[in-house]
Amino acid sequence: MSYIPDGQPGAAGEGGAGSETGGGPGESSAGGAAGTGAGGAAGTGAGGAAGTGAGGAAGTGAGGGTGHSEAMRRYRRLRAAVKESMRELSVQLSLLNAQVGGHLELRETDVDCLDVITRHEPIGPGALARRTGLHPATMTGVLDRLERGRWISRERDPADRRAVLIRANRERGGEIFQLYLGMNKALDEICGRYQEAELAVLADFLRRTVDAGHAATVALAAG
Repeated sequence: MSYIPDGQPGAAGEGGAGSETGGGPGESSAGGAAGTGAGGAAGTGAGGAAGTGAGGAAGTGAGGGTGHSEAMRRYRRLRAAVKESMRELSVQLSLLNAQVGGHLELRETDVDCLDVITRHEPIGPGALARRTGLHPATMTGVLDRLERGRWISRERDPADRRAVLIRANRERGGEIFQLYLGMNKALDEICGRYQEAELAVLADFLRRTVDAGHAATVALAAG
């Protein structure tokens, strides 16, 4: 899905050139009528060539260049609007998560970690810390709070008895689902306004954005 116009401004520029070209022959005809022979030839040759060559080239070049510049300005404005919307989305989701955490008596970081655990379980503390960008010491406090609240359970890894795996407590999952129900319904309605191909573009954009955000988080955490 491209926001670059298909060159219509350039066509308008060529149209302007054509009007200059038309003026050239008109002047030649008048010159030819006033004079004869050489005068007419000069009128047609110089006037016509100047009108068509210089005027036409200038009209096409300037018009096309102006159209391209305007297209780039529109593209930059749309790109800036996308980034601004992403920032606002981040703020709104943060506020929503804070409200959910308040209802569940959890910190926002706890809610984020619980979401990652639910989607990637079973997961080890180290992998969870890397995915969330949290320091291992901070992660230990988060897991302790979640376990006390019966949101998660910690168990030994069957493949390595020294390692620990974390799972979400499915019995409490319905409480979280109910709090996010309004947002999920709104997203379903929004997605219903787009065609399959458009949703594929949106999904690709969001996946790439998530990957970029994860890479930026890891880079900052490595610091």
